[in-house]
Amino acid sequence: MEIEPAAVKLEPGSIEKEPASWRDPGGFVYRRDGVVHRQVQPSFAAEWQHFLDSGLHARLVERRMLIGHEDAPLSAAFDPSAHRVIRPEPIDFISYPYEWTFGELRDAALLTLDAQLEALSHGMTLRDASAYNVQFRGVESVLIDSLSFARLEPDAPWVAYRQFCEHFLAPLALMAMRDIRCGRLLRSGIDGIPLDLAARLLPASSRLRLGLGAHLHLHARSQRQHADSAGSGRKAKLSLSRQIALIQSLRSTVSGLRWEPAGTEWADYADNTSYDDEATRSKEGIVGGMLSASGAGASGAGASGAGAGGRVADAVWDLGANTGRYSAIASRLGWRVIAFDIDPAAAERHYRSLRRDGRTDTTPLVMDLADPSPALGWAHQERRSLQDRGGDSVLVALALVHHLAIGRNVPLPMLLGWLAELGSELIIEWVPREDAMAQRLLAAREDIFERYTEEGFEAAAAERWTKVARSPIQGTARVLYHLRRR
Repeated sequence: MEIEPAAVKLEPGSIEKEPASWRDPGGFVYRRDGVVHRQVQPSFAAEWQHFLDSGLHARLVERRMLIGHEDAPLSAAFDPSAHRVIRPEPIDFISYPYEWTFGELRDAALLTLDAQLEALSHGMTLRDASAYNVQFRGVESVLIDSLSFARLEPDAPWVAYRQFCEHFLAPLALMAMRDIRCGRLLRSGIDGIPLDLAARLLPASSRLRLGLGAHLHLHARSQRQHADSAGSGRKAKLSLSRQIALIQSLRSTVSGLRWEPAGTEWADYADNTSYDDEATRSKEGIVGGMLSASGAGASGAGASGAGAGGRVADAVWDLGANTGRYSAIASRLGWRVIAFDIDPAAAERHYRSLRRDGRTDTTPLVMDLADPSPALGWAHQERRSLQDRGGDSVLVALALVHHLAIGRNVPLPMLLGWLAELGSELIIEWVPREDAMAQRLLAAREDIFERYTEEGFEAAAAERWTKVARSPIQGTARVLYHLRRR
């Protein structure tokens, strides 16, 4: 059903279409004066109204499974073709599945399946099951695509079944049964992990697991067979009861996948550092004081948000967060925290502890800062680079400089310059070469780091940063700096 748009005079002001929102003809996301809006097109008008009238929208929002929205006037539309305009609740940081911990990806998968079960009970269905339709408010997963729901046709199969398996089931199975680092395969293509590839990479024992055998191995074989033949031309049918059984089977399969965060280099680092109790107290006190001196964020960090794909305002990015000791200091001061760590076990432990405590102010993510997430997708615009999602945050970079400068050969001027692209303030720990951890890095390689000195660090910082404070950590040779971007 198409409805002719009414003639509306559009409001003046800056307007920008979201580059990632072009695949769905039913509607798209854009910004008007920096505020995220969503335009519903006439071609999707009937489905949208049914979604609202059925009670499904209200039910999903009530259960915190879907972001809410408020209606906006048609004069706020991107163009005159709009049927409806809404302003979704803002998401202050957009993360991607290849940055999530195992637990985050699994919880996002379960959310998607639970939303489909809820939709079926209202005579509707999820049109797609993309992992990119899920975001995190702290450690609470939430669907962000309100236009994903449509009326269920009688005996129609779930059109998003394959997509769910490629975006969620295949990577989770590989992470649980082969290697946790297989989650990085999601970065190689925005359409997930092909089922035939996953089937070949998984151990043979996975075929004996009922859910994986059916939803992954047999599914992959069915895909190959359909690709090799023209088919009968008959449309597949699936009754409502069988579709519910399918979703429940997927849910059981996903829930049954387990991975225990152990055996990685840094998983226990926070509890086995070179700091004694005095040094730890000193460092925690200095970090807390510098965060308090950083200003606006502590008065409701992230409350304004930035919307889909946007930058975080008034947030802390904890770079090299490990299991979150210093992220917790920032969150206690009222900051919204994005906690990055290279180690999937450390990030998973952080996620589990936050879930256990019911915290919604911190989101742990897996990130190699020497190889951060790039821009991906069509025209390199569908998924933003880490740098494109930064710019306004307070950065906390503790016990990090030596890992990047010595461990990964990143020159200090390049490191400090890149950090200036990510945030406006920086709390950073200088670790001298005489430190035990720096010596540990130097033990296995040639020492080619003549410029790795505190004087060299300060000179590199001065190119982009103004020094606000310098505070030695008691009982150590390490120093904490508070820098402000020029």
